[in-house]
Amino acid sequence: MTGEKPKRAQSGRRTPKVPRLSGGAATRSMQRRVRQARDGSAGRYLLRLYVTGTSPASVRAIERVQTICEEHLRGRYDLEVIDIYQLPALAKDQQIVATPTLVKVLPEPLRRFIGDLSRAEKVLFGLDLQARR
Repeated sequence: MTGEKPKRAQSGRRTPKVPRLSGGAATRSMQRRVRQARDGSAGRYLLRLYVTGTSPASVRAIERVQTICEEHLRGRYDLEVIDIYQLPALAKDQQIVATPTLVKVLPEPLRRFIGDLSRAEKVLFGLDLQARR
């Protein structure tokens, strides 16, 4: 880091500073990560969470996704948190129309979850981690 302090969420907690990339560079970086993940170990999840800054909804979504991942995917996932305020071109390229949005990139098929992610059972079902009831 360059000595800059991370932004504080409204709750007073520190949030990680997201590196600034242009839309094209960010898209190429994301494509490279997908190729690397596909070539890597089977059963590994690549998730992207699109948020809007450090709004309360964004902070809750980050916490919920991290909790779900730690409980059900411990050691088998990569989570990328993308702030669309800092990377608006990336949100446009990926056709993100609402936030928070969780995208399951790998394993295929690609799936999107839009909203606050408060219904863990729906997220687990969409990630193929829980059978339908």
